[in-house]
Amino acid sequence: MKIKLKQIMLLLLVFFAQIAVAQDGTISGKVTDKTGLPVPGANVVLKGTNVSTQTNFDGEFTINAKEGQTLVITYLGMQTVEVQASKSLKISLQDASNELEAVLVVGYGTQVKRKSTDNIARVTAKDIQQVPVANVQNALVGKLAGVQITQTNGKVDGGVNIRVRGAASISAGTNPLYVLDGIPLITSNESTNGAPTNPLLTLSPNEIESIDVLKDASSAAIYGARGANGVVLITTKKGKDGKGTFSLNFSQGVSTATNKKKWLNADQYIELFTEASINGTGDAAEAESTFDFLAQGTDWRNRQVNTDWQDLVLRDGLTTDADFSVSGGDARTKYFFSGAYNNTKGIVVNNDLERITARTNLSHKVSDRFTAGMNLSFSRSQIDRVQDDNAFTTPLQAVAQSPLSQARLDDGSPNPNTLYANYFLAADNSFWKTIMRRLTGKVFGEYQLFSSLKFNSDFAYDLLSQTEDYWQGKNAPFMATDGEVYATSVNNETYIFSNYFTFDKTFADKHTINAVVGMEFNKYHRRYQSVTSIYFPDDSFQTIDGGAEVNAGEGRETGYTFVSQFGRLNYSFANKYLFKASIRRDGSSRFGKNERFGIFPAFSAGWIISEEGFLKDNKTLSFLKLKGSWGKLGNAEIENFASRQLYGSNPYNLKSGLTFSQAGNDNLTWEKSTQVDFGVEFGLFDKINIEADYYNKTTDGLLFEVPLSISSGATTINKNIGKIESKGFEFTLNTKNFSTENFTWNTSFNITTNQSKVLSMPNDKDIVTTFTINRVGENISSFYLVEYAGVDPANGDALFVKNTVNPDGTIDRSTTNDYSQAKRVIAGNPFPELMAGLTNTLNYKGFDLTFTFQGEWGASIYNSAGRYQSVAGDYFDNQTADQLRRWQNPGDITDVPQARLYGSNGTGDSTRFLDQADFIRLRNLTLGYTLPKTILKEAGISSVRVYATGVNLLTFTKYNGTDPEARRDDTGIGEDFYSAPPARTIALGVNLNF
Repeated sequence: MKIKLKQIMLLLLVFFAQIAVAQDGTISGKVTDKTGLPVPGANVVLKGTNVSTQTNFDGEFTINAKEGQTLVITYLGMQTVEVQASKSLKISLQDASNELEAVLVVGYGTQVKRKSTDNIARVTAKDIQQVPVANVQNALVGKLAGVQITQTNGKVDGGVNIRVRGAASISAGTNPLYVLDGIPLITSNESTNGAPTNPLLTLSPNEIESIDVLKDASSAAIYGARGANGVVLITTKKGKDGKGTFSLNFSQGVSTATNKKKWLNADQYIELFTEASINGTGDAAEAESTFDFLAQGTDWRNRQVNTDWQDLVLRDGLTTDADFSVSGGDARTKYFFSGAYNNTKGIVVNNDLERITARTNLSHKVSDRFTAGMNLSFSRSQIDRVQDDNAFTTPLQAVAQSPLSQARLDDGSPNPNTLYANYFLAADNSFWKTIMRRLTGKVFGEYQLFSSLKFNSDFAYDLLSQTEDYWQGKNAPFMATDGEVYATSVNNETYIFSNYFTFDKTFADKHTINAVVGMEFNKYHRRYQSVTSIYFPDDSFQTIDGGAEVNAGEGRETGYTFVSQFGRLNYSFANKYLFKASIRRDGSSRFGKNERFGIFPAFSAGWIISEEGFLKDNKTLSFLKLKGSWGKLGNAEIENFASRQLYGSNPYNLKSGLTFSQAGNDNLTWEKSTQVDFGVEFGLFDKINIEADYYNKTTDGLLFEVPLSISSGATTINKNIGKIESKGFEFTLNTKNFSTENFTWNTSFNITTNQSKVLSMPNDKDIVTTFTINRVGENISSFYLVEYAGVDPANGDALFVKNTVNPDGTIDRSTTNDYSQAKRVIAGNPFPELMAGLTNTLNYKGFDLTFTFQGEWGASIYNSAGRYQSVAGDYFDNQTADQLRRWQNPGDITDVPQARLYGSNGTGDSTRFLDQADFIRLRNLTLGYTLPKTILKEAGISSVRVYATGVNLLTFTKYNGTDPEARRDDTGIGEDFYSAPPARTIALGVNLNF
């Protein structure tokens, strides 16, 4: 049948008329929170279309829609609501903090927690804001199940170790991948003074909207070869549609050491060492002559000098924080600007931090389909540093000095004649200044091809630049060249180009598909230089050009490249059957040419049982979901040229030359981690939410240096040999204990178990260090020490368990006073086997109270300084006060051997210096008060909140050392060596919003 042109035109007219009618009409409404306050910036979407808007500053919106159609209202941190459109809507959003409706950030997208099959731990801005710590990581402690966060020690620049679900490697990197607004951050430690710095000091908490930690393979597999240690996604704040807002925050606090050891005073020192001299050398002459030297002319017999060296090197600290932010926008343009200043005077003398940060986040809707924007941030951190824990001139080693010695002479100058180099000679005649500058930026575009398909293109850049200047004057300890200056400069930069498509659509109201597919290119470059100059005419010259001779210098460049393709598919049926699959293919220049590319797949599934008919309207069990996942991840954190055959410069007699320095391995590749996760999530009475998970991750192909025969020309070669396993349970409980108009009380509790064991080693041989061992079947890096057996009550000898093998194969558990006859045994685990965190949040009218307790159990600490400071006067180092309970007479029962100068009575490395590190700590507490709005209305201020907050306020532990979290910063695992305790900080602050 032939259709006439007139009929076609009529059909088209009817079609367009239908479209016009469908788009005709508007719906207005207002969105508020549960207290009735407006919610600006809430997203309002006409379901099944790309028609959307946002609420203005008063929570009001207008959208093109018809009555009866479905509107979806979402806002970060609040539950998603679907309502039927009608005239003059009033919509109330409920708080979704740690709830099922929270929106989680995942790689290259977001997902509602209710429909997630992953294991992701999350904190938001309100969980970390106004906690007076210099680094972001410390604000997360105790709030994330399965995540252990430990600052190395109490120095302001101290490195931070984060382990997600236990150790995933022995010799490669163990820290997670940090991603800031889609930018994989540079986190390399560029310190040259032996102690690590924390590269994430460059971030300010005031700019962070949320932090999501991807813990299982299903969530982290989208990051492939770099996801084995977990992924930390940091999202910064963005502008929202509505009236512009201005926020200002200021706080100031004081800090002290969480704990101090007790040391001998002058009376006790003289008593102990006189006795030790008599027992060790036959009379007191050795001690008295040494006392004369230490006293340097002062009257030690009448205790003229009684120096407390610990009090001189640990001081009261001061912390100042100030930050502001401006944000706002309209339907097309959104903006967020912020700046922050932190000045921290550390609890260790001469250890300070000053940091400034600034951020700009902009987005603009160029058209209905195309949105473009940029994120840009800059920070500068200046750190006055002290030497690492193993240096004689580090402050905490001053505790080894005798109380009979003056720290400073009567004229104020440092005493040059002390038992060891006087720290104050270094303090007055040297400095170590580190400046870290960081620039991160991203420009992005998003094009909506169809209502269900969009394309994103991002270009990102991260620059971490660091300079270090170490000046030593003529009178600095160990100085023999009339002064020395050492200066370094290093630039780390990476750029990332990402392109990906996102498809999101619901079919027939039951089938929902979300798919992401894309590629990414990541290129990294590092350039390092250092130079040393000596022979200075005067101490006023403190830069390289002041020296007469440049006697040393270094320079090197390195880099790597990643090329990746990735994809992810999420499918749900009827909002109750969930499936997810992801895959990433990574190629890296770090690995051998035969193994340059790897494929990392992951699968997960979930079943929301509470959506089934038999539970749909159950008032008791409000939510129930089962989930499970499997996947493979990689660990690529090794040296950039570990697979290459390398040659190095070897000049001789001013002639250039080459030397063979590393054997190549074309088959070297990343460590491969296979992970499984099984979990259940359920809610009770709409007040209790519980999540329980079992995880098991096995890492194969550990990267080790394997010995080679001498004839090969190299001593070792890098190979993938060895296997470890980490497994455990995680349990998270969130409860709404009370919720009335004037009073609310919420609780969050998490507990984690972990056991990390060695499954295989190169050639099944043990890898033994001074204090630890990696042995098949045992915990990773177990302590391996001679077993201390106490004191012989007859003669005061230190005793040790032999632990030798008898002819019949049994173990000889008899004791000996001969240290060389005792064999080392596995004696402890440096990693906790149980961790927990408890956070309570209470609000009563204008008052708010939040506090977090954190606990760890099962870990041990080895005090490797114990053989110097807790051996009852073997040498003249000052001793811990517990050495006063030494054996003195036959029949004495004690654990401290007889004091014997130079006698080596119990000084060998043994379990005598190993201690349990179990603790419970009140990690932070904040009490605030928000002034009534009626008082502020005429002043044009939206809100004013005053608050008091504290960190590390209380610690409950039986650990005998300084602090159960203090660790040696130059080397070692689970080791304490003159390590500074963490700081206890109490701050007062005010927050204003306009």
